[in-house]
Amino acid sequence: MSNSVNGNTAEGQPFSLKAIIPPLLAIIVGMIMVILDGTVVNVAVPKLVDYFSTDLKTVQWAITGYTLALAAVIPLAGWMTDRFGSKQVFLATVIMFVLGSVLCSIAQTSGQLVLFRVIQGLGGGMVAPIGMAMVFKLAPPERRGSIMGMLGIPMLLAPALGPILSGWLVEYVSWHWIFLINLPIGIVAVILGIKYLPTSEKKGRTHLDLLGMILAPIAFSMLAYGVNEGGGGSWSSTSTIVGLSVGGVALILFIIVELLHKHPLLELRVFRSSDFTRGIILTWVTQAALFGTMLFVPLYLQQIRNFSPLETGLILLPQALAAGFGMPIGGRLFDKIGARPLAFVGLTIISVALFMLSGITMDTALPQIMVYLFMMGLGMGLTMMPLNTHVLNSAPREWVGRVTPLTAAAQQVVVSFAVAGMTGYLTSQVTTHMGEMGKGGNPLAASVLAFNDVFFLAGCIAVAGVVISIILRKPKVATANPGEGDKADAAMMMGH
Repeated sequence: MSNSVNGNTAEGQPFSLKAIIPPLLAIIVGMIMVILDGTVVNVAVPKLVDYFSTDLKTVQWAITGYTLALAAVIPLAGWMTDRFGSKQVFLATVIMFVLGSVLCSIAQTSGQLVLFRVIQGLGGGMVAPIGMAMVFKLAPPERRGSIMGMLGIPMLLAPALGPILSGWLVEYVSWHWIFLINLPIGIVAVILGIKYLPTSEKKGRTHLDLLGMILAPIAFSMLAYGVNEGGGGSWSSTSTIVGLSVGGVALILFIIVELLHKHPLLELRVFRSSDFTRGIILTWVTQAALFGTMLFVPLYLQQIRNFSPLETGLILLPQALAAGFGMPIGGRLFDKIGARPLAFVGLTIISVALFMLSGITMDTALPQIMVYLFMMGLGMGLTMMPLNTHVLNSAPREWVGRVTPLTAAAQQVVVSFAVAGMTGYLTSQVTTHMGEMGKGGNPLAASVLAFNDVFFLAGCIAVAGVVISIILRKPKVATANPGEGDKADAAMMMGH
């Protein structure tokens, strides 16, 4: 790795913020392009249904296919970077994503769109875990929170800005541009990457975990498929049961294979660290509360209040701005005080905002809703990246390339379960409230009460996160030696 950008104080290299900005920018541009694409298509679904003269279920496969492709390739990121080098794989996946985007923009049928979205997903799945691992290795330990905080800004801004950009393009330009816009962004990312990303050492002929490489894509993609089918339709449908059953069995077999393999695809032994386990469980709880509800505020605004996609995106803007404001603050404070106080404060703010959202009505004033969204964004900014950095700090440095795909793949499944579970809960609560109202019941009023129930549930999940945050602690020095790791962790646990 070149000395000019390494900044690795652990190996005696001086840290220079000026030197780390160009490679960081290359990674951010690549990541923001992929994260944006996860939200822009949702807004365009009605337009795509009309354009291709097809039904909603067919077009939704453009979203499902993308999600499955992401889930399938994420676990392969660690092995690919060991085999070919992180810079080379990062650039190759960005190029593949851009190619898929251009193909999507010229799709002539809904079937072609679904196929090209899968190509997009196969490229995009590895970008975030590889990017995070590269930034983590570039940043010295004492500045890691600040640097990871800078990376986190686009990770929180992109999902919020996606609907605004998509709404504007769909309403005033053309749906083709929600894909075509990735071409110039991708070109910039590749140019910056070629010029500034450090060339990592390749391990050449790495040990091949063949069973893991087969089971991981099946497990994560089938779980995502089963959850998507269940949340969008019926949990007792054949496709849902098959997806969850196949995914569940594959996941159990995958865990057994990984724990027995000397050189596993995903480093599950990292769960032996109680610091890592506490951090990852809290991260999952936070993601379930946040990402589970991020879908429902736009739904409320469009279905209950009849705002357009562009108007909805603008109403959500305070959340994005607050997240962008809170993220660098959270990063800097993490370097000084660690993740525990930040997670406690951030999740407390999120809990309060969600409980306030659980009281909205059909005519709640917009400024009031925007204040709640601002609070949620601020809580996200203070919480998310410090937790991610805490989790990576809890793993041995040499395992980071295998741990980031593990956390990214798990997040994909957790978020899918949260969204699907809350969607099913919303649907059932609408039916319940309609039953309570009797024959003359107002469906709109029943829907508002159901949204209230979903926000209250998410608030309760966030409160669970506040409680868990109390037991976080600063990670001890991690070691990749399982024996030493066990003894160190046992000693730490004995001391507590």
